[in-house]
Amino acid sequence: MKYLILAVLFISVSLAAQDLSVQDLLKQGDDAFDAFDNERAMVSYLKAYEADNSNCEALWKITRAYVDLGEELEGDEQKEHYKKADEYADLAITTCPDDADAHLFKSVALGRVALVSGKKEQVQLSATVKEEAMKALELDPNKDVAHHVLARWHRKVANLGRIQRGFAKVLYGGLPDASNEKAIEHFKKAIELNPSFLNHYLELGLTYEETEEWQKAKEQYDKVLELPATSSDDEEHKKAARERLEKISKKLD
Repeated sequence: MKYLILAVLFISVSLAAQDLSVQDLLKQGDDAFDAFDNERAMVSYLKAYEADNSNCEALWKITRAYVDLGEELEGDEQKEHYKKADEYADLAITTCPDDADAHLFKSVALGRVALVSGKKEQVQLSATVKEEAMKALELDPNKDVAHHVLARWHRKVANLGRIQRGFAKVLYGGLPDASNEKAIEHFKKAIELNPSFLNHYLELGLTYEETEEWQKAKEQYDKVLELPATSSDDEEHKKAARERLEKISKKLD
């Protein structure tokens, strides 16, 4: 059904885009993205890429759109969207190897692929997720989402289960250097760079739960509920924050 909707939108945008430049199409996609209309954003970015297949901005924005749409799905369809995001990210890096956003959204896309993969593959993919996020920061130190990705990497690796720790020891010759403390540092930096992004606070709260700092976790969840939504999945973030607050309420007594 999702692909049918996109096909219909693609036709309608194609008809409307006949006299639009690539920049016009990108702007059209950005306007849809800002309005939380991920489907229309995707179609506009695809049209921009169709008009100029060397346009790096179109490529990484298609990657982002596939991730955003994938988050709304489940099962095989979600996995397909994340894999398509990863494919466009590779195209973006091949086309523009020195573009920070190309590397950033490669780390984001591959991180989503890992989420729907088996435990061994998650450990295997985690190294590339980290490398791409670090490359994005090397090219542009002000990428808050790259700090977010690194923070999640630190938390994930620091709290690997027994089976995954075994895979990591085999794959890396030992456990990578990761900690909840480093995760907290990166989330704080992400918030400093972009204080309006709700998911930074939500994930920082989850990290404080790992370190059993319940009051600090509560403060982050309260922040999620206080701030206005700025992205298409922020209502889900607010829902998650309410659930976490209820979950940790007894820890605060």
